[in-house]
Amino acid sequence: MFQQIFRPNKAHKAGLALFAAASAQAREPALYTSLGAPDTIEGRFELTVLHVWLILRRLKSEDRAMRDVSQKLFDAMFASFDDALRELGVGDLVVGKKIRKMAENFYGRVQVYDGAMNGASPTEKQAALAGALARNVYESDDAAKAAGLASYVTAVAAAIDEQSPTEIAGGVVVFPENEL
Repeated sequence: MFQQIFRPNKAHKAGLALFAAASAQAREPALYTSLGAPDTIEGRFELTVLHVWLILRRLKSEDRAMRDVSQKLFDAMFASFDDALRELGVGDLVVGKKIRKMAENFYGRVQVYDGAMNGASPTEKQAALAGALARNVYESDDAAKAAGLASYVTAVAAAIDEQSPTEIAGGVVVFPENEL
């Protein structure tokens, strides 16, 4: 019985590893220099959410193991956000409200990005994605500002889609290096 309690949870480890990979990719300097993403707290939040979403969309499945890893990835992301807020000096009484707002923003982004990726044609998909990224990442109505980031996201999504869902559920995701 006690062995079950103290045994490392594979889904938990995988979620942490996937979040570490997404977080590292979201901090890639070229996203801020070449693609012009704002290097602010909000900009980093948006890019972290974007990279976590790219992994979560690959893990969408009825398979229980993948759902567990997806949940652990989500949990790791919000634990990190909670820690970051506390490091910024946000008080205990406010952290919960801010996390709730971040979760609402996350679910809104997921819905919009999923909708954009379901475009009828590659051109429609790219336009919808650029519009969504312009509003969320660049805080602009000018989709042209986000065209480069939309191309990057499309290429990364395709690369992740080629990766084995079993490997990803095991905590291994590879972001392509040549897309920035």
